[in-house]
Amino acid sequence: MRKLVLLIGLMLFMLNISAQDYKTLCHKINDLNTAVLKGSIKRADAAKQFKTLINQLKQSRHVLKVSDEWVFPLRGYNYHAIGGGGSGYSDKGYNYLDGNKHTAHPAHDIFINDKNQDCIDDYTHKAVDVLAVDYGIVIACSNTWETNSNLRGGKYIWIYDDHGNIIYYAHNQVIFVNPGDEVKAGQKIAEVGRSGYNAFKKRSPTHLHFSAFKLVDDLPVPYNPYSQLKKAKPL
Repeated sequence: MRKLVLLIGLMLFMLNISAQDYKTLCHKINDLNTAVLKGSIKRADAAKQFKTLINQLKQSRHVLKVSDEWVFPLRGYNYHAIGGGGSGYSDKGYNYLDGNKHTAHPAHDIFINDKNQDCIDDYTHKAVDVLAVDYGIVIACSNTWETNSNLRGGKYIWIYDDHGNIIYYAHNQVIFVNPGDEVKAGQKIAEVGRSGYNAFKKRSPTHLHFSAFKLVDDLPVPYNPYSQLKKAKPL
């Protein structure tokens, strides 16, 4: 009995250390991502550090659950809310290492009903929940953005999912997760907003900027997730 108690204690201790490792690694990735956005790190150094950190994360974390389908990223909406029927996606010329300077749009804008641009749904009279589409871990996020900032993502979240991909949610009003947090498919992680250099302007309807990336040579490379969004389960 005493041996069993000691074994269970050791397992719990190892799980606790592992959880701490996740958070430490994710905070390092978050700091690196911030440096990439600000252009305060050389591209070669950023690439080397990102590859090292993402590999450490792959090796150290356990998978929560691999789901067969996504949950649609906005509560109360489905793929019909995607702008241009999916035609807005363009990844030509995108490079993660360009940070805030890239000119591509490797994303789908998912619009909410918000004619007066107050970030409240015109029909439910509530903020619109942003949901994690899959199980994963938050590797970077920012819950601060000033209206005079030129950062285009505004308040954003990067999640490394349990399929080994990275999902990006931008222009949020407020976020509810931190680097190192494990998330479940369908979990509320933010509320739709208008943060970001272009999203804040009156000409821009209120929307979620949604991107998906595969890791190619251990760096994020965008792919078009429209087919997955069409099949995603609405909540």
